[in-house]
Amino acid sequence: MEEGATSTASTTTVAGTTTSSDTRTADTTPSLADSGTSISNTSTDDTSNAEATTNASASEAGGGETPMEIDDTSSSSDNNLNTDVPPLIDIPPDNKSTKPSTSKDPKEEECFLESLSDQLDLSQLWQTLSSCLRELADTPDHHAVLVLQPTVEAFFLVHAAATTNTEKKKTNQKETRQEQLAHIQEAAQTQQFLDQANMTASQTADLLSQDTKKFLEFAETHRTVLNQILRQSTTHLADGPFNVLVDHTRVLDFDIKRRYFRTELERLNEGMRREDLAVHVRREAVFEESFRELHRRSAEEWKNRFYIVFEGEEGQDAGGLLREWYVIISREIFNPNYALFKSSPGDRVTYTINDFSHINSNHLDYFKFVGRVIAKAIYDNKLLECYFTRSFYKHILAKDVRHQDMESEDYEYFKGLDFLLEHDIADLGYDLTYSTEIQEFGVTEVRDLIPNGRNIQVTDENKKEYVRLVCQMKMTGAIRKQLAAFLEGFYDIIPRRLISIFNEQELELLLSGLPDINIDDLKANSEYHKYTVTSLQIVWFWRALRGFDQTDRAKFLQFVTGSSKVPLQGFGALEGMNGAQKFQIHRDDRSTDRLPAAHTCFNQLDLPVYETYDKLRNNLLKAIHECSEGFGFA
Repeated sequence: MEEGATSTASTTTVAGTTTSSDTRTADTTPSLADSGTSISNTSTDDTSNAEATTNASASEAGGGETPMEIDDTSSSSDNNLNTDVPPLIDIPPDNKSTKPSTSKDPKEEECFLESLSDQLDLSQLWQTLSSCLRELADTPDHHAVLVLQPTVEAFFLVHAAATTNTEKKKTNQKETRQEQLAHIQEAAQTQQFLDQANMTASQTADLLSQDTKKFLEFAETHRTVLNQILRQSTTHLADGPFNVLVDHTRVLDFDIKRRYFRTELERLNEGMRREDLAVHVRREAVFEESFRELHRRSAEEWKNRFYIVFEGEEGQDAGGLLREWYVIISREIFNPNYALFKSSPGDRVTYTINDFSHINSNHLDYFKFVGRVIAKAIYDNKLLECYFTRSFYKHILAKDVRHQDMESEDYEYFKGLDFLLEHDIADLGYDLTYSTEIQEFGVTEVRDLIPNGRNIQVTDENKKEYVRLVCQMKMTGAIRKQLAAFLEGFYDIIPRRLISIFNEQELELLLSGLPDINIDDLKANSEYHKYTVTSLQIVWFWRALRGFDQTDRAKFLQFVTGSSKVPLQGFGALEGMNGAQKFQIHRDDRSTDRLPAAHTCFNQLDLPVYETYDKLRNNLLKAIHECSEGFGFA
């Protein structure tokens, strides 16, 4: 596929399709090697006949000429494609060609357009391609997949063709401050944005549902092969045929996302002249003096290169002093004297916003400063010694918190919610309403979860919604002002739409780096319940874990402990909510169709008794990759 060709030309070359107003004849469709698919080629005479039929049909329709003509003769080696023609997606459907439209509204006309995937009946080709990719997924030669790269690109071009210009514009549009912080605002304000989003989704659902479902299913099935292709591609993701994946990053591996993220950051600041910005601080007062020097600077000034000068020292900053400054300030952020953050009672390692931060009169200015520091570290590609709770990462990513996230925030409250979900409210005798007590800035008050919530009873029918809303209030409402200040500073440097391509696990790895996990040390400091070290599933488990790459090992550690941080003294010093707590593997005697589950407060993995090694490995990988969406958690 030539780099300069349009999507239309590329698709036509691969599919080899001639389109007319009355007939759709496949002229030259490629067949995959050994696929068993045989499609004949049309001769030059047949092509001429097809063109005559096309012209005749167009005349009968009163159009005078066809919407698009493609000079496709089999005798020419380059197919002589006319690159100036409009794309195939703009061809009106056959049944509309004889009935001229009376509407001049582009939105109404768009409803009559037939998607490219509907015009091209290539289902047999895609099935054959899928079979070939399954075979290539297991080959040790990662370059082998490049043989089928043009055909995979064609699949995405065909099934991503229904993306509207409105959606593309929305992706590139700069968000307002109100839009960026909408996900943490009061429910009534947030509902306005949800209603708008739902309206847009419902208007385009009919156009997108089938094609989106097809290519997402294809991408999920062939995720390994797809990421291998992208890893070896020199074309930026947003510029190539796979650009539709920018809106569906779930199927992309962390390194692919990170490369896309870095390129987009560079493009955002293209043409901006980055100068050195000197920051003079004393080592004993790095946080305070950095705040004094930087908090009044504009967001654009923060994007300059920081030149760190430690007072009383002769060293010149060639990059090393900046790294040292980041390390020092990332520790000072959690200094209890500033009262900005508190350690999570669930693991004593991760941090969340201190709801009593108001005792520091400058706390909101400090939170905005900290938000900028953390975003600036990511912007500069520097690592920080920062590990936050899952709910805090979700706030940065503009994702809703779930009741499972409460486990590391308040374990007893989490167990109470679980108990409520598992039992009938009538049997429990609870008198619950849609309200809860919140302590904000030292003041305790009752807040409604919905309008007039204190007068609406919680029942078995609505208790799931109650749990969702009460967790939202506990983990968001109580610290809303602090969160807003932090996120305002963060989004000043990195836009929300760009950082949100990651999940919470990946955001931690982006911020703190990939840890060096010693599997032998972890195994030596593990405990087993209803399993033994010689149990077949335990042998398979350690075999699978040793086979994981560095990223998957880090995600596994996040899955079972809540953080990718490795204790300095090794896994023997691993902490739980009750102090020192080694890694535990518990036998789960329920169905082997379940995914492994984790209890991060106890560094515990519940492992079903899987029948085969492959099933154990695949389900473990699925759990650690999907846990951010709620899978795999008890």
